Amino acid sequence: MSTARTVRLLVPSAAVLWTSALGLWGLSRQNSVWRDEAATWQVARRSTAEIVQLLGNVDVVHGLYYLLMHGLFELFGPGTTVLRLPSVAATAVAAACVAALGHRLAGPWAGLGGGVALGLLPAVQFYLQEGRPYALVAAGAGVSTLLLVTLLEGRGRTVHWIAYSGTVALCGLLNWLSLMILPAHLLTLLLSGRNGRGGRSGHDLGGPGESGEPGGRGGSGWSGGSAGLGKRWAAAAGAAVACVLPLVLFSRSQSAQVSWIPPLTWHMLIGPAVLLAVGGAGALLDRRSPYRPGGPSAAAVGLPLLVVPHLGLVGLSLIQPLFLDRYVLFSLLGLALLIGAAIGVAVRTVSRRLPRAGWWLLPAIVAVAAVALLPQALAKRSPGSRVDDVLAAADDVRRLKRPGDAVLFFPSARRDTRLVSPDAFSGLEDIALARTPERSGTLKGVEAEPARIRAAMLTHRRILLVTDTPAVSRPPATERDRMKRSVLRNHFRIVTDTQTRGRRVTLYERRV
Repeated sequence: MSTARTVRLLVPSAAVLWTSALGLWGLSRQNSVWRDEAATWQVARRSTAEIVQLLGNVDVVHGLYYLLMHGLFELFGPGTTVLRLPSVAATAVAAACVAALGHRLAGPWAGLGGGVALGLLPAVQFYLQEGRPYALVAAGAGVSTLLLVTLLEGRGRTVHWIAYSGTVALCGLLNWLSLMILPAHLLTLLLSGRNGRGGRSGHDLGGPGESGEPGGRGGSGWSGGSAGLGKRWAAAAGAAVACVLPLVLFSRSQSAQVSWIPPLTWHMLIGPAVLLAVGGAGALLDRRSPYRPGGPSAAAVGLPLLVVPHLGLVGLSLIQPLFLDRYVLFSLLGLALLIGAAIGVAVRTVSRRLPRAGWWLLPAIVAVAAVALLPQALAKRSPGSRVDDVLAAADDVRRLKRPGDAVLFFPSARRDTRLVSPDAFSGLEDIALARTPERSGTLKGVEAEPARIRAAMLTHRRILLVTDTPAVSRPPATERDRMKRSVLRNHFRIVTDTQTRGRRVTLYERRV
């Protein structure tokens, strides 16, 4: 095996190992599961028919992910490892794609730097261990971008176009906002066409100070047939959009699910602005890089991937509030690629004067970054990094309950505690519930009318209330919840009140 081929394998492999190690570190998060992951957990435990029924009412945007997790839970059983391991694996794939892109477009040090940088980004570390679909979307974005670059370099065939379209469609089915990657890719096509860069040229990479890669296929890239390539891209993109469009249209009927997202404000743009500034600096450094293979530059790929989804989400949020960083998590692949390109320039610059020092520059940068970000990394692996913990609340219920006790949930969405840990609630009567979540095709079930809830409460001597801690709770929004609070206040007294990780379990006893 040639040295160049060995390097091409080692660069993404190192990124995979690094990201996997970060993902497996503290994966259980001290055996905690928060409310968003609880939704995944409880839906994945249902039958396929029950999941399909649910998607007709809520969460259709996550339908494909729920079905995937259902299959994994069926095979391996529910648990925090099974819940989060797909995100770890997906982020490792995304890191490998960044590494491969950086290697192709800016040299092996840029690839290795970008692949390692992705796993260190704070937002990526948060969703690296999250039982939700956002890391899977990032992996798909990485694969589709890698396929696009292959096509721009003139090395693609029909199967690559099919794979590109299918990957974009799959990402769209996991989260249709990921379709914003298409205008980013279109901008990459336009930038590559303007630059008129053809096939590869360069030299073998023997060390950090050398630029280039083995001479490859030349003259058959974007500059050789821009019109035809543009048409094929439009056809592939159109096919992907057509696959996702029914989901987009149907999900509009469930838009009330995101009504809690606050309107866009200027202070919400500070974080993205910092990311864009860092990415812009990396793009400027890449323009000064002597490494120029065929196809697009790292800046032409990374900067649109970083900027366009953020701008698109800002635009959509002006129409309907949707500004959450997780919806454009995949854009951070562009930031990591640009950081890698900057590292590649730094390694080459240092190596010209101090050849031996060039080999140690990337390890030094990674060490400094890892130490600087260690407090954030530790915080994101603690239960306190999330709003609440349903498993902690279930443990409190298990400790406080007695046979014949009743249980109430305020609001009804806190019933996720029981759905994730049904054994903790065995022997308890859910006195407000009229139809279970499984039968009603909902996430929280259908509760009885306020009068029936009141009558049921007054027939019990002890009631356990599962709710939010005051720091995260909201005023009662329904007549049912107002009735629960009124009856408890007027007819019961507090015996025990425990508050753990955002959840509150209170034991009430009937007044004499």
